[in-house]
Amino acid sequence: MDDPIVLYGRPGASHDHTFFGNEGVDAYSTLRRLRGSGTTCKRRSDTAAYWVPTLFRNGKPIKPIDAVAYYTLREHTRVRPYPPGLKVVAGDAHAVTPQSLHIVWWTCATRRMAGASSDPPRDCRVGAVPASPTIVREAGDGTVGIQLHVRFPDCWDGRHLDSTNHHSHMAYSVDGVCPASRPELVPSLILIVTYPIASGTGVILSSGGQHTGHADFFNAWKQTALVRIVNDCVAGRPRCGRH
Repeated sequence: MDDPIVLYGRPGASHDHTFFGNEGVDAYSTLRRLRGSGTTCKRRSDTAAYWVPTLFRNGKPIKPIDAVAYYTLREHTRVRPYPPGLKVVAGDAHAVTPQSLHIVWWTCATRRMAGASSDPPRDCRVGAVPASPTIVREAGDGTVGIQLHVRFPDCWDGRHLDSTNHHSHMAYSVDGVCPASRPELVPSLILIVTYPIASGTGVILSSGGQHTGHADFFNAWKQTALVRIVNDCVAGRPRCGRH
């Protein structure tokens, strides 16, 4: 129940969170402290911290199968790596109505398109739905999980690592073009969290209801690795993201 971005220095003051990536996150996390910790990511240079509100069903937390931090960028377009220590919150933890499907959406974890929805899918049994483009994540009993997707803004104001509301220093691009107030294009990040349940019926996020999906990102990457990956991908070098 810590949140080092929204409620820094106040342990236990937040709703429950599920964390990925950096292994040392707590209410007092700073860039320096995060860089001294390990990571659960397969890419060892990704020591950034990612977190989402915990998903509950019948009062019990649902432990995800995994999470994928999916980075994309436009090749041959000037894209600036995230600056060290950048803090970003995507989505609205206080939403009472469905959010934009450009920012927060639910799907089944299947291979062909299942269709994005504001509500968790009701039936993700194998063969029950068309497949989605994301990787299949099976729960071990023949069912396929449900997924929460959160897209982060990809335009930065070039000056502030955070803002009072944790949103206003960032913005979403339109067709790859950033607004004049946030002119720096950075990588586009989508966090995809897979839960090992066949139906989202009756689930609730710790932030309240099913429409409060959101995610936090604290950039504590090993910065030299992040810069190399971004520069190589912008240059169009083959397999640039596999370093």
